[in-house]
Amino acid sequence: MRGFCNFQPSIWGTNLTHLLGHLAGLEQFDLQKPSALATRPETNHSYPFVSDAGNTMGISKYPSKLSLPQINPGVVTVLEYLIAKFPDIEPKLWHQRVAAGKVHWHDGTLVSATSAYQAQQRVYYYREVENEPLIPFEEKVLFQDEHILVAYKPHFLPVTPGGIYVNECLQHRLRDKTGLDDLQALHRLDRATAGLVLFSVKPDTRQQYHRLFKTQQIHKTYHAIAKVAGAENLVGQEWQIKNRIAPSPIRFRMQIVDGEANSSSVIRCLEHYEEKALFELKPITGKTHQLRLHMQSLGFPILHDNYYPLLQPKSVDDYARPLQLLAKELRFIDPVSQRPRVFSSDAELKK
Repeated sequence: MRGFCNFQPSIWGTNLTHLLGHLAGLEQFDLQKPSALATRPETNHSYPFVSDAGNTMGISKYPSKLSLPQINPGVVTVLEYLIAKFPDIEPKLWHQRVAAGKVHWHDGTLVSATSAYQAQQRVYYYREVENEPLIPFEEKVLFQDEHILVAYKPHFLPVTPGGIYVNECLQHRLRDKTGLDDLQALHRLDRATAGLVLFSVKPDTRQQYHRLFKTQQIHKTYHAIAKVAGAENLVGQEWQIKNRIAPSPIRFRMQIVDGEANSSSVIRCLEHYEEKALFELKPITGKTHQLRLHMQSLGFPILHDNYYPLLQPKSVDDYARPLQLLAKELRFIDPVSQRPRVFSSDAELKK
């Protein structure tokens, strides 16, 4: 294994509520244990619900934005830049969006087909997908004050728009549910992962919370169920994993390579039952797919992982086989109030 490893001797939200308490001076919030798979009830979301095919035409209520690079890549108009930047989107679609008034500057002025490229100016556009899958599981708001919101994200739901998902993401659902159009996720979870996500409510304090992640002052704890066939009793064993993670030649995957370590995790076995075990994972860094790769490097791949150790053929989501990875706890000193915060979930993975 590259790097080094030191050896030492379905969740689905139904009635997810937060409990406020004080323990050893910590402000602590607990997520009540869910009982079973819970399908998403009808809501007051502003977009269509499930069709017979399980898909809808997705048109984002909220704009995506980009800043035009300081160095012009060789285009004359904004439209030319958008066509060049997003080669997977047909040029005629960008022409249609511009003609329909779905692309505009920061001040709301519409971008036309002849609008000149202006370096470092922000451009806003509204994403569309023809067949957006609808995720039949519900998110829950666990805590909210004037600065932050903490929510439970179910498996299969992305945190923010991307790919074929426009409205079916945690951020859009919460903006719609709370009426907070400025609500913004402060970090990401993989679409396949469930658990706690921290959001910023107010733009004027957002950078203070972003800084917690940049300076590694957010302490995260995950739980995972993994395959451990043939292993002796692992309960109580702990591993510190440090290695270098880099993009793989295979799209969407990462890999462990030789070189200076840029990722670190502490992993401990909590329970062991026959060919599976429950692990507690504490990432020190936040590389893409870090925990999935670190578990694989130990020889304990996480259950129902479609990317590791082998990339599985693309297929529709199997809601009966979610990735057994849960973002269990967030712990930090609130930069605004200076109070210790602990948000935790009593949800359980499927053993």
